[in-house]
Amino acid sequence: MSQLKEYSSFKHFLVTSPSEYVAHVEINRPSKLNAFTEEMWIELGKVFAKLSHDAEVRAVVFSGAGDRAFTAGLDVQAASQGTTLGHTGEQQDGARQATKLRRNILEFQDCISQIEKCEKPVICVMHGIAIGLAIDMSCCADVRICSKDAKFSVKEVDIGMAADIGTLSRLPKIVSSFSWVKDVCLSARNFGADEALAAGFVSQVLETKGKAIETAVQLAALISSKSPVAVQGTKELLNYSRENTVENSLRYTSIWNGAMLQSDDFKTALLSGLKKTKPRFAKL
Repeated sequence: MSQLKEYSSFKHFLVTSPSEYVAHVEINRPSKLNAFTEEMWIELGKVFAKLSHDAEVRAVVFSGAGDRAFTAGLDVQAASQGTTLGHTGEQQDGARQATKLRRNILEFQDCISQIEKCEKPVICVMHGIAIGLAIDMSCCADVRICSKDAKFSVKEVDIGMAADIGTLSRLPKIVSSFSWVKDVCLSARNFGADEALAAGFVSQVLETKGKAIETAVQLAALISSKSPVAVQGTKELLNYSRENTVENSLRYTSIWNGAMLQSDDFKTALLSGLKKTKPRFAKL
């Protein structure tokens, strides 16, 4: 596993390459259970925006460093001392205070949404404590897997607020039971790996964090061996279909493939299948 030098300047995230065309992003604040400060989520947005256009990367594994937590969510102590929770220390009328807080929330949302906006498939691996912001971020990922010790919670109700960074918008579209979504969001109760699997929140549960990371890297390597034109197109079309009607999605697909089928990847993949050889695709 080698560190990607282009990402070495990031303070709170380790970015390495465990396999060709695969990037592994680790939240790197294990002493604080990988809890997020404002500086961290701004940096997270920059990491995934850079990965999105990096031709050396075709798939991303996203996890948390350390044995205890994927992330404990927002660092509430740090947030209470800054402007994250809307405490500017200034006496302002309600409209101006609300405008500042709204802008802050939108910036926070945009940083986390860079995981979803990343053109490359993102596989999120969760272990240990995975609460609050952990759910927001993992909902942005394309594939979610976890270790058996994972403990989840949509925690925001317990700190006196409605989740506002993406869980309430994305989770109902990820799992099939809206009743279950309301159950865990309204109660802020903990739920484990088996319940997450049964609800469809994760697609695999592995015995340990190490095995979960290994499984994610193997999947990322498999995806990276495919045509990047095909993979990135598939992610784009699936995400579009989630928000649109079947008719509109079919129309968008026809326009998308009208351009992308002109790629050499289509011919390369077909010929390799006929010749029973392993195809190699140009960088994108």
